[in-house]
Amino acid sequence: MIDLSVLVATLLTIIIQMWYLIPIALIILFFKSPFGKGLMGEMLVNFAVNIRLDKQRYHLLKNVTLPTEDGTTQIGHIVVSEFGVFVIETKNMRGWIFGNEKQKSWTQKIYRHTNTFQNPLHQNYKHVKTMESTLGIEAGKIFSVVVFVGDSTFKTEMPPNVTYAGGFVRYIMSKTEKIITPAEVKQIVSMIESGRLTNSFKTLREHVRHVKEIVKEKANQNVCPRCSSPLVLRVAKQGVNKGNEFYGCSSYPKCRHTAQVV
Repeated sequence: MIDLSVLVATLLTIIIQMWYLIPIALIILFFKSPFGKGLMGEMLVNFAVNIRLDKQRYHLLKNVTLPTEDGTTQIGHIVVSEFGVFVIETKNMRGWIFGNEKQKSWTQKIYRHTNTFQNPLHQNYKHVKTMESTLGIEAGKIFSVVVFVGDSTFKTEMPPNVTYAGGFVRYIMSKTEKIITPAEVKQIVSMIESGRLTNSFKTLREHVRHVKEIVKEKANQNVCPRCSSPLVLRVAKQGVNKGNEFYGCSSYPKCRHTAQVV
């Protein structure tokens, strides 16, 4: 018969001897979470900009939250230069990525699992329009850039401003015509800095609340908040909710979003 006290003592000894694995495991779990993936993506973009772009000519602004008519919008990275203002949207994803410029939703495929997500170009469109409104400059001087980081592969042809990893730097450097004067560059940076909301936990919390309200509003409009497909009324055929009505995405099984009937 096993002595329980001996077993417990042995386990405690092992844990004490291998204590250093606990913080390592916590770090791994953190960077596998959605927030951690987003943070890692931002760090990679920061690194690429700081290493590969001349800081005297390209000015990087990070985590910019700007007020809009219906709340706030958050922009991960903005690069200001004489060659234009580049608004960068970062996606940390893995698997095969399918999509084109006009589609509302793109597709992520990991082995047999398929998931849809909002076209990041459409997602970044609001950021670009907010910048136009904030800065009061022509649309032709602002460029939308989408960069994918992580273990992902494009399986369809993407437009030049949708890149993988460091390709976004090459796209920025491909713009060689000076369309903004040095004085205007300083003015734009100053306007963004003065117009942005304080980069604080409170600002982030308010922005998250605003995003949740948008998702809830889409659900109330019978539109799937994940892929923008119509929601349809269905009846649960099994489980604890058997016989109850619910809203399900019309793109099922590609999208498995559901919502309660209010």
